[in-house]
Amino acid sequence: MTTLIRLEILRTLRNRKFMFFSILYPSILYLIIASGASSTDKVPGTSLTLQNFYVVAMASFGALTAVLMGNSERIAKEREKGWVRQLRLTSLPGRGYVLAKIASGAVVTLPCIVVVFIVSAVAKNVRFDAWQWLALTGVIWAGSLVFAALGVAIGYIASGDAVRPITMIIYFGLSILGGLWMPTTVFPDWLQTVSTWLPTHAYAALGQAVEMGNAPHSKDVAILFAYFLLFSGGAAYLYRKDTLKA
Repeated sequence: MTTLIRLEILRTLRNRKFMFFSILYPSILYLIIASGASSTDKVPGTSLTLQNFYVVAMASFGALTAVLMGNSERIAKEREKGWVRQLRLTSLPGRGYVLAKIASGAVVTLPCIVVVFIVSAVAKNVRFDAWQWLALTGVIWAGSLVFAALGVAIGYIASGDAVRPITMIIYFGLSILGGLWMPTTVFPDWLQTVSTWLPTHAYAALGQAVEMGNAPHSKDVAILFAYFLLFSGGAAYLYRKDTLKA
């Protein structure tokens, strides 16, 4: 399992095009979306400024992009090329395969998050205390593991031809409804209620709490942990099921 984790991390680092796109994409989006955001206008119903809201939103969105899109498509292609079949001939357990994919995703998300923060500080003069920058990096990085596990599960549900549209629907649906593109406080009441139970909403809430100088809410942490168990457990089950099918 340790060998596979090391191999997956090295494979990710060697994919320069994927690394380049994953790291720069959220920063470019931040500059486009936050260009008209005022440093004084507040998110409706909160004390958070729109400019600071988009710092966490785009860092979270970028991390989500890297782990969800990367894992799902890569796994679907590996299944078609026979790489997963080779792994099934070893004693590798399902949890080992899932952990290796999650670890490779985590390698991409950290520089992605840091670059968004650097761009926001330089281009938009966003300022936080040192502990807040560190805490924001930590919670967004840790939270991305939930979606890395989801990417593994999708890679086993969908075929190579269908994985991209399925992933895109889930990707944009979770991002928009979870409040990564706009504050959920502008949604109708019923949609706000639905949004609070989505993993992306809890994910963004972690960073927003830190921005306001607070600790993340226990409800958001619990929701993310529950989704992580669901997605990682589902991914491991699908790996074993695929083994039996083969």
